[in-house]
Amino acid sequence: MRPKNRKYLKIGLIVFVSLLILLLISGLIAYSKRQFLLETAISKAKLKAQSQYNLDVKIGSASFTGLTTVNLKDITIVPFNRDSLLHINHFQVSVKVWPLLIGNVKLSTIIMEDGKLNLTSIKGVRNYEFLFKKQKDSTSKKAGANLADFAHNLMTQFLYKIPDDLNLTNFDIAFRDDSNKLNLQIPKATIERGRLYSTILVNNGYATWHIAGNVNTAKKNVALQLYADGKKVELPFIEKKYGLKLNFDTIGTELKKEEQNGDETQIYSSCFVKNLLINHPKIASNDIVVPSASIDANVFIGENYVSVDSSSVIHLKNISANPFIKITLKPTKIYELKLHTEWLDAQSLFNSFPGGLFESLAGIKVSGKLKYGLKFYLNTKDADNVQFDSWLEKENFKVLQYGQTDLTKLNQVFVYTPYENGKPMPPRIVGPANPNFTPLNQISPNLRNAVMTAEDPSFYRHHGFVEESIRKSIATDFKEKQFKRGGSTISMQLVKNVFLSRQKTLARKIEETLIVWIIENNNISTKNRMLEVYFNIIEWGRNIYGIGEASRYYFGKSPADLTIGESIYLASIVPKPKSGLYSFEPDGSLKPYLHGYFNLIGRLMASKGYTPSDSSAYGFYTVRLREALRPKMAPVDTTAADSLNQDGDEGVGALQHLNFFQRLFGKKDSTVEKAIEKKVDTAGKTPKEIRIEKRELRRREKEKQKELHDRGLM
Repeated sequence: MRPKNRKYLKIGLIVFVSLLILLLISGLIAYSKRQFLLETAISKAKLKAQSQYNLDVKIGSASFTGLTTVNLKDITIVPFNRDSLLHINHFQVSVKVWPLLIGNVKLSTIIMEDGKLNLTSIKGVRNYEFLFKKQKDSTSKKAGANLADFAHNLMTQFLYKIPDDLNLTNFDIAFRDDSNKLNLQIPKATIERGRLYSTILVNNGYATWHIAGNVNTAKKNVALQLYADGKKVELPFIEKKYGLKLNFDTIGTELKKEEQNGDETQIYSSCFVKNLLINHPKIASNDIVVPSASIDANVFIGENYVSVDSSSVIHLKNISANPFIKITLKPTKIYELKLHTEWLDAQSLFNSFPGGLFESLAGIKVSGKLKYGLKFYLNTKDADNVQFDSWLEKENFKVLQYGQTDLTKLNQVFVYTPYENGKPMPPRIVGPANPNFTPLNQISPNLRNAVMTAEDPSFYRHHGFVEESIRKSIATDFKEKQFKRGGSTISMQLVKNVFLSRQKTLARKIEETLIVWIIENNNISTKNRMLEVYFNIIEWGRNIYGIGEASRYYFGKSPADLTIGESIYLASIVPKPKSGLYSFEPDGSLKPYLHGYFNLIGRLMASKGYTPSDSSAYGFYTVRLREALRPKMAPVDTTAADSLNQDGDEGVGALQHLNFFQRLFGKKDSTVEKAIEKKVDTAGKTPKEIRIEKRELRRREKEKQKELHDRGLM
């Protein structure tokens, strides 16, 4: 070895030994001062908890055992002017040395004895409110954050906080609000040699749950399962609070791996559930049972987006599908959704539908293959150009046997039962035995064309759905931040009325869509027959069903004799039939607000050659209500009814429909609320006085609406 190399080696050795000695000295100093450092750290933590979160943190005693083990006793946390949040009798935690040297805290052992977490929300006052407190600089930090780095760091910290060994005994979790209580008792929870196990007693022995799984933080792998003793895992607290009945045999999740690949953080995970039961009045009218379902979810996170990659797979009983979901947060928020399947055996697809989801199709027998695809793209800065495409391809598809409902009844004489406020009305025969039944060729072309122009202009061209209408509906609803426009076709309205219940549920809407596809794409009924049934069953006024009844009720004539003006009027009330009489003045003429609607529909009809061009509002001035009905039109205060009949820019009946989400979840009457806001004088009044005044105005408004309802005007 050259002298020069020996010299460098000697210098390096001296530096290394010096650093080692310095490290040992620092360690000895830290060891000797560890109690002081611990007390200082606790004091700072208490001060921060008090100043930033209004928490009073008390610790009876704190001490070190060895170099890396801390013992804390008699810990209490009480939010200011709130119920006590946490008490732990004994807490011991150990950390690993080597990660600590590079600034990472990796837990080695946790021992916890006799603790209780108490969560309360009484009259809107929560003792855990501090968890939702935003930091003043959180917005600026998030604006420049790299989501991929944030996700990686968050996942690393999560795994580091899972100890290699855990011994928890007698820990209770209690939640209480104004109407519900939940108590979870954990007699023991352990992590030992990578195996996790815990028993949870629910509400003083109502049920016994178990959590079991494997933990290998070094390989970034965590797998957990939740199940119960002798019965399903039930969640009565959720049912009481949200009306959602939910139970299952077993539910599980697994973090398979997490890695950084280029500019992405990639998280590979999976979830599964067995014998899931769901019941909620907004979802379905009865229990929905999912025997088995799972998802292999590959979540990819980039600098400015979060996505579920298309390599993910959803499994539902015997079928599978590949989803793709991506949310881009900046510079413009963009939502993307794709879903596709390979060719599926059609019977396997129908057999895989959850039990109780589609009552009308239960037991259906089919042959052939089906393939589904969906694409959705919304740039929030360019909502008008939203992209939406949904398709169901078929190969030798055929219905061999109908389920509980025979869809071919459309082609036969059948009994139709309308509903009023959820109650069945007298049934009506849809066929020649009913004196009011009107064959399609005996319905005035004026009416046929007016209704199709307003409700479904492409009825004879589409196969049940108009994707452009759906796209416009999505764009309008997004821009208005509320559900204002729907995209139902005549086919969808017909199926809803003939085959399905009147319950406004998510399941019913999906079932409606599927039945429409089956009818329209398998030539089960002709377009003419569908339109004929539609005209003979839809509501045209209070307890007025079918065009035969409607034309005689309003105008004392048969449907064949309806004029262009009478036809446009009848088309105008299809979306809101119970307000039909309100459209008239006491002398039987139409109210002026309909003038714009007549011009709009008339011009659209004229542009298609359905009627000659007309400069006098297409029969608006010639429409006269049947004289016997005119006494009902005595003047009343109609402020509430006016809000239902504004002459807006669109005017077309289809555009005034409530869309599916409005029908499913209900729609708040924003017009009335805005009117009330304008009437209230808030100057010099307390919030309580303002609330009382608004409450009184709402009461008066309800009385007005009741008067209109009783007189048949709503």
